[in-house]
Order: sequence, then structure tokens, then C-alpha cells
Amino acid sequence: MTALPRGETPGSPAADDDVAPHSAAVPAPSAGDGPEAGGGAPGTGERAEATDNTTDDETGDATDDAADAAGGSGAEAEADADSDAAAEAESDAPAGADAVPAPLSEAEAELAAQRELRERIEKRKAEKEGPIAAGGKLSGKAADLLAAVRAVESGEQSATSFFDSPAPAAPRRTAPEPAPVRPRVPEPARAPQSAPPEAVAAAAAVLAEGGAPAVLAGPAAETLGAQAADALRADPWQLLGVPGVKPEQADGFARALLGTECGPDDERRTAALVGWLLERAALRGHTALDASEVRAALAERSVTDPEAAVQHAVAEGVVLVFQDGQEDEQDHDGRGSEAPAESGEGEGEGGDEGAGAEQAGQEPVQVLLGLDRYALAEESLADGLARLVNACEKDADWTQAASAAGSPSAAELIRAVAAHGLVAHTGGEAARAEPAALITAARALGLRALGATHSADGRRRLAGATGDPGAAVTLAGLLSGEQGPGRDTERAIAVDLLVVLDAPQLDVETAAMLVESLADGTRLVLSGDPGVLGSAGAGRVFADVLAARACPQIVSRTPDPGPIGELVSGIGIGELNQVEAPGKEVVIVPVRDAGEAVHRTVQLVADSVPRAIGVPSSDTQVITVGHGGSAGTRALNAALKQRLNPGPGRFGGFDPGDRVVHVPAPGRAEPAVVVSADAEGLHLDCAGTEVVVAQHRVESSVRHGWALSAHQAVGMRWPAVVVVLPGDAAQGLSRSWVYTAFSRGERHLSVVHGVDQALPRAVAQPPAQDRTTRLRALLETPAG
Repeated sequence: MTALPRGETPGSPAADDDVAPHSAAVPAPSAGDGPEAGGGAPGTGERAEATDNTTDDETGDATDDAADAAGGSGAEAEADADSDAAAEAESDAPAGADAVPAPLSEAEAELAAQRELRERIEKRKAEKEGPIAAGGKLSGKAADLLAAVRAVESGEQSATSFFDSPAPAAPRRTAPEPAPVRPRVPEPARAPQSAPPEAVAAAAAVLAEGGAPAVLAGPAAETLGAQAADALRADPWQLLGVPGVKPEQADGFARALLGTECGPDDERRTAALVGWLLERAALRGHTALDASEVRAALAERSVTDPEAAVQHAVAEGVVLVFQDGQEDEQDHDGRGSEAPAESGEGEGEGGDEGAGAEQAGQEPVQVLLGLDRYALAEESLADGLARLVNACEKDADWTQAASAAGSPSAAELIRAVAAHGLVAHTGGEAARAEPAALITAARALGLRALGATHSADGRRRLAGATGDPGAAVTLAGLLSGEQGPGRDTERAIAVDLLVVLDAPQLDVETAAMLVESLADGTRLVLSGDPGVLGSAGAGRVFADVLAARACPQIVSRTPDPGPIGELVSGIGIGELNQVEAPGKEVVIVPVRDAGEAVHRTVQLVADSVPRAIGVPSSDTQVITVGHGGSAGTRALNAALKQRLNPGPGRFGGFDPGDRVVHVPAPGRAEPAVVVSADAEGLHLDCAGTEVVVAQHRVESSVRHGWALSAHQAVGMRWPAVVVVLPGDAAQGLSRSWVYTAFSRGERHLSVVHGVDQALPRAVAQPPAQDRTTRLRALLETPAG
């Protein structure tokens, strides 16, 4: 393993500051006005503002601090950290309860479309089998699972007897005729419904009685419905379902209402805690959790019998239960991987069956608990992908198009798409030319081909690669109906070939909604770089599709060019190589502490990079590990604003000309520039598109954007990037984080380096499977 090279660093050195006690001394760059040589011996430290895995929403900055809740591995911590932008888009809903309904924005249409999809999936599942009497919220496969659990617990049947039930076939939709296509207009969507004022008032009265803040009345009424007051009085722990509420707060509320009637083992409390733990896990990307983790977390919160608490939560339909494990090699009866998991005495995890499996040399069965919304999404996605694989026209004649492709990898991709309905394509930034060539070839053949990207910047780059602006959309715009060709008479997206770039950013619910919107016969290509950070939402769709080998996989042989491409390619395989950078493409700026890191970052953006590299400050993006800490996005944005666009912040903390990031919906971050503000709200320029953010949404959905986290920067590129690695950010580093941050620069990369050997260690450590999901098992399970 070799350390990053001593590179050229533009600008003069900062004044010497005191070295932090834990930091190793590093050689300072030599003085001078032009580009200087500077190398660093990075040092270790604690991650900025690391906290426990709870979100401090009640302070009003809940989702902001979720970015710094570093729980678990580095990659998982980063996923949790940067999902704050997604969570904060939801935390402000109550503020607009009394606002006059306005025309739906793209984000609102997208969220409404997601709700419509979930309702459609749940209705379809419910039609497969009627609901059962107990646990009446469940139906279809969920009801089957609950009935199976009770049958095993009562001793009526053994767990193995449920493995032979064939899965019900997913509904199939016939391929639409190409002609009847509706105009490309936004799909009709229901406006978000605010809670009735009387429901809010009643909830506020109950909250006041229990000593809870009145500000929770609106969110509680929206979460629990019009009968929120009655629900809270009967079960005070339902307050945990309100975003931002912690178990300690719900416990205090319950004690105030119930007095001595409540205790730590109250079944209402334990059921609410199980659901809360699964919701928290979803913020970190998990669609399910190992049952042993849930039991351990319950024990930490004073539950004396975690096993009974989990079984009660399953019986009440709070969570679903699944088993995934290695089948007995002697078993050839077609048993599936899904079965009742919390079994009775002598069976299940820790029972005689598990012990017997270990003695026989088999892998113990893993018991998973999951929320129904993610279980339904993963099952729907698995069914939909299987449908696309089986329904497409095989061996279409694209021979001439493949022969005319500009590279061998592009030709291989075209041939694979001609013969398969689902194809996975992997590669770096330069490999994006191959999906672009596929789209161009398909459109030349008269097919309705389209490419969907994660960001507006990705859409711009794809449009440039294809030479056709109409061939590129953002995924959010496509699903909401704001962009793309529209829908056919059966409400399917009117395409013959859809290429989804930035596929690692697909969360399971968005992917399920997308696949559900594709007609039989549509070809789907999932393309992306598996080395980047994963989605802000729950799931790891692209990684699971690759791991399950559910379709042909085309690995690009087109390397990223230049010193940055060489450096990033090495990081992808765990090597931090020394690269030659004669044009100052890669520069290392050693620093000793966070204060110096902020100083040098401002110097680079405002002076050195524009002067020495020729990239203006407006085209230079700062990326750092977390939002908190002395060199997080908040501190860096404050310093950069003071230098680049000082002002009083008279528009809710913003001034015209400020660079900001707008979060219109969970998991999306759009760079913008503040134009003005008026009674309508804050006016932004998002890459040439005017966006107006309502006043009540500004605080939660807009923040300064000179500095971003790596997760916010995924899917976007800038001419120059400054990556800041202060010593207290060492714990937040992972190979995926470094790979993502370093690959955002097109022409220039400066690394403000203060983490000593933590950087090469993070790169050398193999990427961990940092999310627990079920999609891979569902894709690997044979149909029928």
C-alpha cells in the first residue's frame, strides 16, 4: 500500500496552528504564491459530531443531525449520515397544515405517485387472500406468514410444512400498442392531505395532558389520522410513530397519562419499540433486521423478555418475519426461503433445529424482521424483474447496431440487450458513453429508448453524450410525469427500452414503482458504478441484482482517463496509488487540525484553484465527511459564504447569489443559486430552471451548498472538487466514501488531508455488506 503522493498544492500555506494532541506532525507545504509541493502523513481521530443512532428531531434540527449519527460501519454510518437530507424533507410537513393548496410541484407529484403505488401493491396483495380475524391489518402473504407463525407456536404444524406452498403468480400486463400514448404531462396526483384542525386540537389536548410539546399535535394527527387523540390516549406509545420522537420521550408521555398502569414490559410499549427500531434501521438503508439485533436492542431499553416482545409484535402485525438460510443438501422438495421465523419451543433460532443444523455443518437459519412496506416493495420488485426477464422478445436483430458501436464494451452491451429483457452494466464515469451509445442505436432502430439519471447534472451529461436532449430524463421527473414520453392507456411508461444510469442510487421503493410502471416486453438496463455510495433510501437494489446474478452483467472495459481516473481506479480495488499529475490534476494539501482545514479550503476555492487551475469558484465544489464538527458542511459553508458572498442572510439566512442545495423530496439534492425571495417563498435557479420554495419549507429543505457531503454529491460532477478530510472525520471514512468523493472532479481534485494513515486504511478495507435486505434471496429463489 502506498500513500497518496506529495502533490502540487496551489496557494500559500496557512499560519501554523497548535497541533491537536492526537495528531501526528506533518510536513507543511513550502511557502510561495504559486502551486506548492505538499505531502501529508494523515492522522487518526474521532468522526465529527458522532452520536448514537438516535435522531434529535425535537430540537428542530432533527434530520440535520441524522447526518452525523454514525452508527455501525463506516459505509453504513455515511449512508445514515447523508440520509438526513431525505429525512428532513419529511420533518416539516406540519408547518404547512394551514397553507392554501398550491399547484403540485414535481416533488409532490413524485411523493403522491409513490403513495399511489404502495396502495396499488397492497390492494393487489390483499386480493390474493382475504384478511384474517386477528392481526386484521395484514392480508395476502403477510396474513399467510402470521397464520404460519401461530400454527407453529401452537404445535399444530411444524415449520417445514410451510415451505412447499407455491408463491402466487404476480399479475401480468400485456404489452401496450405503441400508438395510443398520452401527451407528456404530469400525471394526476392527489395533493397531500393536511390533518383536520379539530383533530389537531384534540391531539394537542392529549399531548398537553401528558406533558408533550404542542408542536407535535400536527405531526401526530397526520401520522395517526383523525382519531389521533383517542389513539394516543389508548396507547401513548403510538407517539413513537411521529417523526423525531424518541423512546425516552414516549415513555415519559405514557407515564404521565397512565401512571402506575404502565411499565417497561407493557405490550403496547414493546410493540411500538419494535416498529421504531425497524424504522430507524430503514434510515440506515436496511429493509430488514436480524431478530437477534432487535432482541438485543429491546433488552437495552429495559424489556425483560425480548423474545416474547418480538413474538407479540409479529402477532399484532407490527412487523413481518422471514427465514433465510442454507437448505439441507438432502432436501429436494422445492422448499423456499420464506417461512415463520419466531417458532416455538425446540424450533427456530437458538432452538434444537438451529443446533441440529450447526451440528450437521449447515449454515444456521437467519431470522429477519421487516416492515410490511419494504417487504411488499421487495416482493413486488422481484416479481417485476422476473416479469421483464421472461416477457421480452428474445434475439432481436441488432447486429448492425452492435457492429457500428464505438467500443467493444458498447457492442457487447447492445448484443446483450438484444437478447435479454434485463441487463446490468457496470463501469466508471467514462463507461457512461456505452449506455449512451445503446440509447442512440435503439432510437435509430425506431424504438422508444430513454435514459434516466439520478440528478439534473447527470441528465445534462447524458443528453450531451447522446446528442438528443429528448433521450435523457431524471428518474424523479420520469416517475412524476414531468419529463419523458408520458404513459400509455394502461398507465405504463411509453418506452421500449429504459436505461437507468446511477443505478446504485435506486432505493427499493423507487425501484418497485419504476418496474411496476413498465409494460411487458420493455427492456430495462440498470447501469452504474458499484464502487460509489448507495441509495439514501432503504435497500441496495443494484448490488442485490448483481449479487443474485439475476441477469447478464456487462462489465465495461473503458477506463476513466487522466490522473484522477487512475487514482480512482486504484481506490476501487483497494489501492491508494501514487499518480503523476503534471497539470496539477491531483493536489494534496496537508493540514494539522480542523481550523487549518477550513482556512485552506476557503483559500483553495476562493483563490488558488481559480488562479492556478483556471476553474472559477462557482465551478468548484467542496465535499466533506459529515455535516457537523469543526470542519463539516455547516462550518465550511459559513466560512465560504463569508468569503464568497457575505451578507446578512435576510431571506431566512440566505442572500441573492448564495450557493444552496435544495432537497425537494427524500433522497434528492439539487444544487441551486438563490435569486430572490418574496411572499411566495425563496426563488432558486436550479441549472436554468426556476424553483420557488415555500416559506414554511425553506428551513428544512434548503441549506447552503458550497460544501456538500459525499452522499449529496453522488450522481453529479464538477470541473474542480476540494475534498476535506479533517482529523476528527477519520471514523466516517470507507472505501466507498473515498471512491465517491474523489471521483466527483472532472479536471482537478484537491485533497485537504489531515487524517494521517486513516485514509489508506479506509481504502484498503474491503467494502462490507452494510445493509440487510431480502431482495437477493427473493431473486435467487426459483419461481414456482
